[in-house]
Amino acid sequence: MRILTIAALATIAIQAAPATAQDISSDFRGFRVEGNVGGDRFQSQGIHNNKLGYGATVGFDGVIANRIVVGPEASYWRANNFSENCSAGVNGGSVCDKSFEEYGAAVRLGYLITPNLLVFGKGGYVSNEQRKRFDPTSNIFYVNGSIVGPEKGYYNHGRTDGYQVGGGVEYAMGSRFNGPLSGLYVSAQYIYANYDDHTARQRAMAGVGIHFK
Repeated sequence: MRILTIAALATIAIQAAPATAQDISSDFRGFRVEGNVGGDRFQSQGIHNNKLGYGATVGFDGVIANRIVVGPEASYWRANNFSENCSAGVNGGSVCDKSFEEYGAAVRLGYLITPNLLVFGKGGYVSNEQRKRFDPTSNIFYVNGSIVGPEKGYYNHGRTDGYQVGGGVEYAMGSRFNGPLSGLYVSAQYIYANYDDHTARQRAMAGVGIHFK
């Protein structure tokens, strides 16, 4: 249902953006590809792990009334060497949550403050590969000081879905270049992702990309 909603909004955005020959929004129209790098914070069990992360975004921007920029995007993200949070188990041992790659789909809506400066917000869907592992320190399981049975470790590996929200700014540098670099832009943004297994992620990223007009 989330994916169908995003696809429907994306279709509306594309159809609502007729091209005009000369307008102030020309640097923010069409397909774009962007590389991202920044800080990653993976949160679980009431603790977090901060790491450097990197990824990429591809999207399409349509323009309404020369000022409103809207369109869909797809993203990939991962922390360098991945992120893992570990804490002590109730009866000893350790419980660890590890986060791998995140894939996302979102709709971005922005407003052109100047011909070169876009302020935007976004929201959508995310899917994160995760692993949860419990390593016991003994083979005995205690409850209130009494032995109730053997303690066993576990290893669960799969995907968890959720939502993402965020926003940022984008600056078009196209007027400074000619040829294939005419669509060059830089960006800065913050994104919060909340997963269905009660874990979460925060990203503060810088990006460099190109609009293909």
